[in-house]
Amino acid sequence: MSTTSKGFASALQSAPATGHARIAGIGGYRPRRVVPNSELVEAINSSDEWIRERSGIIERRFAGEGESVIDMSVMAAEPALEMAGLKGSDIDAILVATISWPYQTPAAAPLIAERFGTDAMAIDLSAACAGYCHGIALANDMVRGGSAENVLVVGVERLSDFTSRDDRGTAFIFGDGAGAAVISRSETPGIGPTIWGSDGEKWDAISQTDSWIDVREKGLDWPHIGMQGQTVFRWAVWGMAPVAQRALDAAGVTVDQLDAFVPHQANVRIVEAMAKKLNLPPDVAIARDIAYTGNTSAASVPLAMERMVRHGEIPRGGLALQIGFGAGLSYAAQVVVIP
Repeated sequence: MSTTSKGFASALQSAPATGHARIAGIGGYRPRRVVPNSELVEAINSSDEWIRERSGIIERRFAGEGESVIDMSVMAAEPALEMAGLKGSDIDAILVATISWPYQTPAAAPLIAERFGTDAMAIDLSAACAGYCHGIALANDMVRGGSAENVLVVGVERLSDFTSRDDRGTAFIFGDGAGAAVISRSETPGIGPTIWGSDGEKWDAISQTDSWIDVREKGLDWPHIGMQGQTVFRWAVWGMAPVAQRALDAAGVTVDQLDAFVPHQANVRIVEAMAKKLNLPPDVAIARDIAYTGNTSAASVPLAMERMVRHGEIPRGGLALQIGFGAGLSYAAQVVVIP
């Protein structure tokens, strides 16, 4: 075997860098079925007041017939594409953040691509509640690196399938839904540097309680997601505010320049504690979508921002700090220009 170079390395070509990227459009889909706290309290010996005080959740949405992970992704992506002025055939890549697509293979993303009539590169990302912000970072790098012009990023969950109705710690937390964003080329910076990482030592703080092997061998219906509430609360409050601050610093932005703070909708107490630790000014809009949507994991950040944009709560073209954090434990944060 020859170990001598043929000397053609200098002839290798790469995609030309394009400069900048931005969120060109955002969309969301919330399932039709509204599930108030009153529907869940009996099974967990609780009350509406207890749930509101503990989490800030008033109601959530559960998906039903015609609202699969694929269906919800498409219905969230359509308004995002419309806002961006694009068609499905304009998509070069699709990144789908989800932990509730119930198939080991194929991934959900190629099926979504098929719905839009495109043969775009399409893959799933498994980073739970941080998945969407990971997707934004990857899409930003793809567009800036020249490997794509338009990337569709979807955060989608059907967590009602993976929730135990009699688990007092999680039964009231999770909901279903999808949020989507289109990342496209920009003449000016639209997505700041991403601060991301993981803490695998705490993997069991949020995890699937039974593997698919357990489901088969024990004759279980579905595997469920379990959570060590206090561990997660402390990690999120004390560990994620510094990450959010690092994202601000990396973007060269101060809190008084922000128009919005859009954290993962895990718990309203976590949201408020993080805002306090960041010393956010009172005029910065803070996403509290969890009240009516619950914790939708990978879908929570885009759904929260979509609601704020749609209701005119934040200025288009302003700056938003977004951060996702959760199972893994994984996290990702960046400052973005509001579409």
